Amino acid sequence: MSGKIEVIDGDGLILGRLASTVAKRLLTEKDREIVIVNAEGVVISGSKEQLFKEYKRRRDRGSPEQGPYYPKMPDRIVKRTIRGMLPYKQAKGREAFSRLKVYLGVPEEYKTVERRTLEDAEAERLARTYVTVGEVSEKLGWAPKQR
Repeated sequence: MSGKIEVIDGDGLILGRLASTVAKRLLTEKDREIVIVNAEGVVISGSKEQLFKEYKRRRDRGSPEQGPYYPKMPDRIVKRTIRGMLPYKQAKGREAFSRLKVYLGVPEEYKTVERRTLEDAEAERLARTYVTVGEVSEKLGWAPKQR
């Protein structure tokens, strides 16, 4: 990829706002590759009980053979949410989705790169309760690696 790479630190950003902003940028800026780091720190607004119940319902829907498949790892939940905001069944959506990378933590290759945040997606503006994607993943059965 010979375009621009934008690295976004997902720690403390609201999932829906992050996803819609990233999806819009991927569709409009054809030469941009977007990398999201610290996916486990992205937050979802709402009560813990309601969110855990909703994500468990999504995970249990369908069958293992035919799907739909819903991830339990935080990076894959964030990526799946962004995919839901793209027309991924069309060529332009698949192409845009291919320029997205989401990581747990910060990989070595992006430690020295300047990481941006999205001001309109910051969770500190939330007056309500929220839970991180990492907590939701752990409730779904994901076991984070011990560092």
